[in-house]
Amino acid sequence: MFRTSNARAIAGFLWLHWSRYPVRLVLLAGAMLASVLFDVAFPVVSGRLVDAVAGVTGVPGPAAVEGAKQAFVLFLAQGIGFFLARRFAMFIWAWLAGDVMRNIVTEAFAYVQRFSTEWHNNAFAGATVRKVTRGMWAYDQLSDTLFIGLFPAVCIVIGITASLLLHWPVIAAMVMVSMLVYLAVTILMIRLVVTPANREMVSFDTRLGGALADAITCNAAVKAFGAERREELRFGGIATLWRWRAIKSWWLMDLTFMCQTLVLIVLQVLLLGYVLHQWSLGQATAGDVSYAMTSHLIISLYTRDIGWHLQNLQKGANEIEDAVNFVTEPDREKEGDGEGRMLAVLHGAIAFDKVTFRYANKNHDSYRDFSVEIAGGERVALVGPSGSGKSTFVKLLQRLYEAGEGRILIDGTDIASVDHASVRRAIALVPQEPILFHRSIAENIAYARPEASLEEVKEAARRARAHGFISSMPQGYGTLVGERGVKLSGGERQRIAIARAFLADAPILVLDEATSSLDAVTEAEIQAAIDELARGRTTLIIAHRLSTIRKVDRILVFDHGRIVEQGSHAQLMKRNGGVFRHLHATQLAGIEAVVED
Repeated sequence: MFRTSNARAIAGFLWLHWSRYPVRLVLLAGAMLASVLFDVAFPVVSGRLVDAVAGVTGVPGPAAVEGAKQAFVLFLAQGIGFFLARRFAMFIWAWLAGDVMRNIVTEAFAYVQRFSTEWHNNAFAGATVRKVTRGMWAYDQLSDTLFIGLFPAVCIVIGITASLLLHWPVIAAMVMVSMLVYLAVTILMIRLVVTPANREMVSFDTRLGGALADAITCNAAVKAFGAERREELRFGGIATLWRWRAIKSWWLMDLTFMCQTLVLIVLQVLLLGYVLHQWSLGQATAGDVSYAMTSHLIISLYTRDIGWHLQNLQKGANEIEDAVNFVTEPDREKEGDGEGRMLAVLHGAIAFDKVTFRYANKNHDSYRDFSVEIAGGERVALVGPSGSGKSTFVKLLQRLYEAGEGRILIDGTDIASVDHASVRRAIALVPQEPILFHRSIAENIAYARPEASLEEVKEAARRARAHGFISSMPQGYGTLVGERGVKLSGGERQRIAIARAFLADAPILVLDEATSSLDAVTEAEIQAAIDELARGRTTLIIAHRLSTIRKVDRILVFDHGRIVEQGSHAQLMKRNGGVFRHLHATQLAGIEAVVED
């Protein structure tokens, strides 16, 4: 039914979570076994009660009445015992399930957070969210099926069959043969029919979630091109594909159920026919008939449940596979030999030592034997055409990607040998397109240092020239900014990102055209604040507008993953035929052409 590798991985995943709660697990197993024993006793006490009553003719004597009373007490005790044991088991189960489901979703989120940048670049955010949440609810179905459904059902069928074997071997043999046929039909139907359909439906369910998140995330572009109807048709097409897979899966599950029911009907005809024949010959009492009928009734109900549970087990296994794969996913950020070792930065000196690096989706190296040194406190601009290697420099410095060969050092320490987070805390980044959470402005600024006080947050905002517009909002620093900060203008988002960098107070500062969304007046104000922020820090400026980097200590000119020129702005402008001078002239000509138009 299950692929062996998948079954082993899923079993290991479940045990990983269950084994954390051994006391609850023991209590649960004990309560479920007790309820099973009470259920197995039902045909026995029923038959005894029928025999006690059927044996009374005319006016019952004291002995007969006493026997009937004892049988009734046993019958009542069986029902109460089953009820109490099962309810206690369910109480423990709900307690265990709540903790395990919380652990599954939080740990899956933690795994996803630590997957590599390359993994996230290739994954649909909506599909990933769907896999995480579906894994949590798949556990609910899978574990309920195992503990509440399959485990007691199998135990009860085995128990009653064993009881029949002692009391009526011929019927026990009939039950066992029928059960083997039933299980064989069920397993074959699930493996050959249900499982492929389930996997196909799960795959399209993931596509559905990914398409929905993609369209909603890009709603601004949809509105800009008046493409609402087009997106509705596209999403409707994917939903229709999912619909047919879902209907197919459900129909095949129902077909499997029909085949299982047919096997049970044959069992019922054979068993009851044999019992009535024995009664007609005088070889069975009314209690024996009652015992056989109740045994059949319970076996029939639980056997039907076993078939249904096996289908649900397969469905739950298919749906939890993605969450299980998160645990075994190899594409995680790698920790160095000094995992847990923190990076200590005093000066912020940076060195790339013969670094070679290639993106997974490229067929050529972005860097080959790339080397450069930047002194602590130096202000350096990275310039060059798109794709020349400027952003790659910063990504490698942050350990968003790992160098294939060579070393990257900060203050002489190989960053591959220290904790990721400590490297990134040493670098304050102000991107060209700031990323904000759908949280308050204060929370977004304090993301760099969550323990900061509100007054420290406000001081950082003042230095970033953001305090004025924040204070003018009705909720002030408590204002929610919307998903990715859509409630704010581009300039407002950028000033919050700059305030975040002020608050981070990191020894290395990276500015990716940090004033590109600001008007001329605000840019002049912010530039003064940035000059103050950069003082005494190693500062890397990814520059697109070359006029903004006149005051830097050094300019590194990138081209195809190499530094082809370096020097001050004045030095590079003096080079006839130089790459930087050509870039500057080209950009200036473009600006003049726009002004003339």
